[in-house]
Amino acid sequence: MVIAFIGNNFKYEIEAVTKLFLPLQNFEFLFEEIPDSADNFCIVKREKAAAGYSLSVNVLLNGEKREISQNESGEFSDEKDETILCQSLYKILHELTGITPPWGCLTGIRPVKKVNKLLDEGKTKAEIFSILKEKYFVSDEKAELAFRTALAQSKALKMLDTRSFSLYISIPFCPSRCSYCSFVSHSIEKPEAKKLIVPYVDKLCKEIKEISLIAKQLELRLDTIYIGGGTPSVLSAELLEKLMYSVKKNFDISKIREYNVEAGRPDTITEKKLEIIRDFGATRISVNPQTMNDSVLAAVGRKHSAQDAEEAFKAARKLGFRNINMDTIAGLPTDTLQGFEHTIETLCRLDPESITIHTLTVKRASRLFSEKDGITDNNIGEMVRYGQKKLLDTGYVPYYLYRQKNTVENLENVGFAKEGYECLYNIYIMEEAQTILAAGAAGSTKLVNTDSGKIERIFNYKFPYEYISRYEKMMEKKSGITEFFNNLSE
Repeated sequence: MVIAFIGNNFKYEIEAVTKLFLPLQNFEFLFEEIPDSADNFCIVKREKAAAGYSLSVNVLLNGEKREISQNESGEFSDEKDETILCQSLYKILHELTGITPPWGCLTGIRPVKKVNKLLDEGKTKAEIFSILKEKYFVSDEKAELAFRTALAQSKALKMLDTRSFSLYISIPFCPSRCSYCSFVSHSIEKPEAKKLIVPYVDKLCKEIKEISLIAKQLELRLDTIYIGGGTPSVLSAELLEKLMYSVKKNFDISKIREYNVEAGRPDTITEKKLEIIRDFGATRISVNPQTMNDSVLAAVGRKHSAQDAEEAFKAARKLGFRNINMDTIAGLPTDTLQGFEHTIETLCRLDPESITIHTLTVKRASRLFSEKDGITDNNIGEMVRYGQKKLLDTGYVPYYLYRQKNTVENLENVGFAKEGYECLYNIYIMEEAQTILAAGAAGSTKLVNTDSGKIERIFNYKFPYEYISRYEKMMEKKSGITEFFNNLSE
């Protein structure tokens, strides 16, 4: 499809709304130019008029044409005009395709952030639902989910202070690459990736020390830690111990509220590694099977079985872990509604403190994207609906929620937890409520001004070989942390 913009540059939101109805398609963009000929096009126009200005959306899709236009008084207003044009495009594509996205024309990855803002303004539940439904066309089901998630977050969000921060540590390696994966993660099946692990951990420990010095100089208080990936437990026991020793040596972890380690894929979890994670202070781990069906695991390239996942969970319990999360994904290739129900039932039987239900997302960087013609409707909406209801009925509550582009059926990822076991780090990063200092390849330091809401980012190099070879140059950018906090004090 060709998307043309006349008198505006609302590309991001217009493209995002279009993808709600036409996922996994490529678009051609034109600016100040009407398409000469195209089988399918969308023209988004804002033009001065005799009195005020006009807004219009004109769509041709599979031989059918629709247009919505309206006049506005006064001067251009980008925020308002963009909303009106997105609403018009949504209505047209809904009519032409018959598709009703459950999140309406909300395209951002953080819908709960809007609900939190409305709660802060003193809006009632009825008023919030009215805004979500009338302005954004959100379904009752998703409005309720977002509202319940916001309520679960309220206590954690009120605990923050301006000088606290979370530490994120990236391990961008996995034992193999799953077909749906789009993360910057390297399979150690490849020798060139495996040989990077030792020098990578060396540099990572060095960066952890330098971040600690910056934090001490600025009198920042470490609040939570998250070691993620990738698969952190792909490290050997010796390297994992070296990494966690570095954290303990450089930070006072005695007063932190949460220490997360993604123990990750069951085929990398050993009793020795679990002991190291426990003994160096981690308070929460994840054991991530994604599915408890062996045929689906094989289809996506996982090297472990459902039984391996269950045994890894039980081993963690035996070693004293009392806050365990387990991840699953709705819509994996070859999975069925019955198979997904089995996964959820099995996880509920194991009784972890939290369960996260992701929805399959097909991104360009994944192998699955190139195989997308093989993706079929396997009742993903029903899977998500069943899983969420089962967890609610079992006593779990939704506490963080995010959405991604190219998520099948425009659904969401939701973390459910028993009361008191909500992951603080997940809440803070998703609601952009706390500064996060990141170490490792593809790490993104996010500096948050809690008074103004302004956010600044400092990006580490994306790939491990860049991170290692250009480490000193990368660290020069970390001076931005000091500048940011010094400006807060002025």
